[in-house]
Amino acid sequence: MNHPTKIIKTANEAEEALRLNAEAERAAFLPGFFKAMPGGYGEGDLFLGVRVPLQRKVAGIAWKNMDRQELIKLLRSPYHECRLTALFILVRQFEKAATESERESLVGCYLNHLDFVNNWDLVDSSAYQLLGAYLYNKDRSLLYELAGSGHLWRQRVAMIATYYLIKKHVFGDTLRLSVLYLNHPHDLIHKASGWMIREVGKRDFQASYDFLKKHYQNMPRTMLRYAIEKYPGELRKKFLKGEL
Repeated sequence: MNHPTKIIKTANEAEEALRLNAEAERAAFLPGFFKAMPGGYGEGDLFLGVRVPLQRKVAGIAWKNMDRQELIKLLRSPYHECRLTALFILVRQFEKAATESERESLVGCYLNHLDFVNNWDLVDSSAYQLLGAYLYNKDRSLLYELAGSGHLWRQRVAMIATYYLIKKHVFGDTLRLSVLYLNHPHDLIHKASGWMIREVGKRDFQASYDFLKKHYQNMPRTMLRYAIEKYPGELRKKFLKGEL
């Protein structure tokens, strides 16, 4: 592995650092993994073939020195790894922001460029770290606007953003969004919802159990399976057989 060590200030420098570790076999594999083929949810995406730890390393070098315009340029890249690296940088800048106005500006940048947060790993690496953290002590109606957008990735952003709230033992938004998604047509939303319900259950078993007992018969099978993954075996079987 070639480790980038120099200061990275621009989008072009970040892409160059990523290309140092591009793997042709991985670049050929990733379009299938992220469903970038025609008709797939990631249709048209391009890949360099760079592993995530290297992307995090590049972000760790770049975040202090990359200004907003260069960050936006990287986030708008046609290459998946460049966009994910840009999100890692954005998250680090948000976490290190000294003022609330700076945090607000960074989240605004994120929301203004959600069209480029267009696969599940991009969402999952940014939504709770940025939007969830920002909305923790604020009005959270934006989550419901995103949920009602009819746009797959914005809807996943809304759900995954609640992971930050779950970590703070605030479960209401997760459960309300899960109800809104009961009839959602896409399994990526079912998986996200089930995952977040499971995270609720890790912290408050009764809250997740009561929610599931009320809704499980109307719940997509994938959502239910994800939600009860950590339940005791016999209880999991009862849910799956509809015996509760």
